[in-house]
Amino acid sequence: MKRTIYYLTTRILIGSVLIGISFLLPSCEDFVDIDPPITEIVSEDVFDNDAIATAAISGIYTEMFRAQAFTHTLTLNNGRAADEFINFSSDVSFQAFFDNGLDPMNPNLETYWNEFYGYIHSANAIIEGLANSTGVTIEIKEQLEGEAKFIRALCHFYLVNLWGDVPLITTTDFQTNSRVSRTASAQVYEQIIQDLIEAQNLLAEDYSFSGGQRGRPNKSAASALLSRVYLYVGDWQNAEESASEVIINSNYNLASDLNEVFLLNSSETIWQLWSVFSGGGINTFDGELLIFSATPTNVALRDDLLNSFETGDERGANWVGSFSDGTDTWYYPFKYKVQDGNQGVPITEALSMLRLAEQFLIRAEARAQQGNVTGSQDDLNMIRNRAGLTNTTSNDQTSLLAAIEQERRVELFAENSHRWLDLKRTGRTDAVLGVVKPNWQNTDVLYPLPRADFDKNSNLRPQNPGY
Repeated sequence: MKRTIYYLTTRILIGSVLIGISFLLPSCEDFVDIDPPITEIVSEDVFDNDAIATAAISGIYTEMFRAQAFTHTLTLNNGRAADEFINFSSDVSFQAFFDNGLDPMNPNLETYWNEFYGYIHSANAIIEGLANSTGVTIEIKEQLEGEAKFIRALCHFYLVNLWGDVPLITTTDFQTNSRVSRTASAQVYEQIIQDLIEAQNLLAEDYSFSGGQRGRPNKSAASALLSRVYLYVGDWQNAEESASEVIINSNYNLASDLNEVFLLNSSETIWQLWSVFSGGGINTFDGELLIFSATPTNVALRDDLLNSFETGDERGANWVGSFSDGTDTWYYPFKYKVQDGNQGVPITEALSMLRLAEQFLIRAEARAQQGNVTGSQDDLNMIRNRAGLTNTTSNDQTSLLAAIEQERRVELFAENSHRWLDLKRTGRTDAVLGVVKPNWQNTDVLYPLPRADFDKNSNLRPQNPGY
C-alpha cells in the first residue's frame, strides 16, 4: 500500500534554525507517495515496530553522510580556517574561511547551522516518539534513545565550538523553539555531558545491534565523545577515566599498519559514517574532495604542516599524497585512498568520526594536566611508536603539553576540525594563526550567526563580536 511519507533529501530543506528538519513534520515540497524504503520514515507509524523505528535513526546517518556539515565544514572549511590547507577554490564563500573573513551572509554558514539543528530536531523527535511508543521493544527503544541522545550531543558540541553561545534545543515544540535565545556555552556543555552519560547507560556494549558494522554508535562511542568533551571543559580526571574505558576495551586496537586505520570497520574505529544507509556506493567524500590528480582546484596541504612531520614519521609517507605538473608539486591528505566518487564502487573505507588514537592523546593530555608525567609519556609514545618514531623526550608538564599539541597536529590533521578546535580551546589561535594569517583577528575564533536566522528571531542577538 502506498503511504505518504516524509522523503529524506540531500538538501535538508529547513525554513529556519528554529524549525529544523523533522522526519515527523510535513513539508509541502517534500511529500511524495512511494513505498517507504528502509531508511525513510513513515510519519504515522514510525514507532509502531522495531524495524521502522530503527529506520528513523538510519535516516539521520543517511543525511549526515550525504549532506555538507559533516563532509565540508568539519574537515574542509575548518581546515581552511586553521593552518592546514591552502585554498585553491574560486568560490568566494570558501575563500572567506581561508581568509578568516566570514560575514553573516556566507551561504555555507546557514547551510551548516541548519543541518546541525536539523539533526538535533530529528533526534528530539525520535526521543519524544520513543517515550510514547508501545510498539518498540524495550531493548531497541533503549538503543535508539541512546543513539538519538548521542547525535544531539554531537551536534551541540560542534555548534558550541564553532559559534559559542548557541540555542540549546531539547524539544520539538515549535512555539518554544521559535522564541529561543542563545544559551551560555557552559550550560550547553552541561546538556552535552548529561546526554552522553545517559547514552552510555542506554547503548549496547558491542556492535551486535548493527550486524557488527561500526556505522552506528555504541557505549564506547558515547564514552569516546564524552572524554573529548571533558577535555574541552578542563575536567581532566573524567577525561582520563572516560578515555580509559575505551582504551581498555578489547573491541579496539591501534592498527599496526597506518594504511588500515581508515578502512571500513577498522579495529581502531569506534564510530564511522558510511554510505550503507544512503543506498549509494561512495566510500568517503573526504577521499573524493581532498585527493587530486591535477593542479588543485579545492585545497592542498600547507607547507608548515608538511614541515611539522619529524624525520622518519611514517604518517608523512602513508597519509600524504602529492601531484606534480613537472614544475610545481602540491600535497594532499591521503588518509582515505579511494578518490572515485561514483556509486557502485566497492565500499572499503568509511569516514572515521571517533577512533582509538584520539583517546590515547586525550588521556595523555589529561594525565599531563594532572601531573602524571610517566602516564602521559606512555600514552604519547603509543601514538609515536605506531608512526615509527622513538619515545618522546619531553619530561615535564610544559614540554609534554607542547609535545601532545604537536602530536595531535600530525596524527589528526584533516580530520573533523581537530586542529581548528584544538587551537581555539587551548587559547593558541593568536600565537599560531596570527603568524600565518595576514588578516587574523582574535574575534575570528567564532563564526558569525547566519543572517537569515539572526533576522528571524531577535532573541538570538547580539551577534558574535567582530561581525
